Amino acid sequence: MPFMTDPTPRRAPAGAAVLREDVTEAIRAAVFEELAAVGFARMSIEGIARRAGVGKTAVYRRWKSKLSLVLDLVGAFAVQGMPAPATGSLHGDVRALLEVAAHALRHPVASQVIPDLLVEAARHPEIADAVTAALLDGQQGVMTRIVREAVARGELPEGTDPGRALDLVVGPLYWRLAVVRTPLPEGYVDDLARSAVAALTA
Repeated sequence: MPFMTDPTPRRAPAGAAVLREDVTEAIRAAVFEELAAVGFARMSIEGIARRAGVGKTAVYRRWKSKLSLVLDLVGAFAVQGMPAPATGSLHGDVRALLEVAAHALRHPVASQVIPDLLVEAARHPEIADAVTAALLDGQQGVMTRIVREAVARGELPEGTDPGRALDLVVGPLYWRLAVVRTPLPEGYVDDLARSAVAALTA
């Protein structure tokens, strides 16, 4: 009939209301808290929805499963990236990178979530790819810039491998905070920065 309209436009406002950004962010925050509280294996859509104060349908409208939800959350970190330090010296840049990484790894939620995701990454290739992007790719880009600028200043030789540099700089920090999970002693970041720079310039 001439006066009838397509039903799709009538549904659009409702859909837009359901997918409000504040609800989406509440769900993402709830995922962090749920991961920290029970881990990935025991995490459920029901628990996430309850913690976010929404219905399960609000979660399922955005993500089809808890795996896709976690992958989206972890992937968001890769997009955010990490600002590259610009202190004017190799030691200053390395120390600044370590300070930022240590602060992130000591966060109460991150200290629970990251080790659990590393375990799950061994079981789920999709999680492994997302974790690699979030925990490695961003820092690899930062270290590449640090090395490039240090080479330009004459502090490092041409051909210095940014991947090896990243291993030397943040590897001990990840081991200490994400694997062994012991507090950092006083002056640890300063000592690690000096040791890493000495190894890179040897």
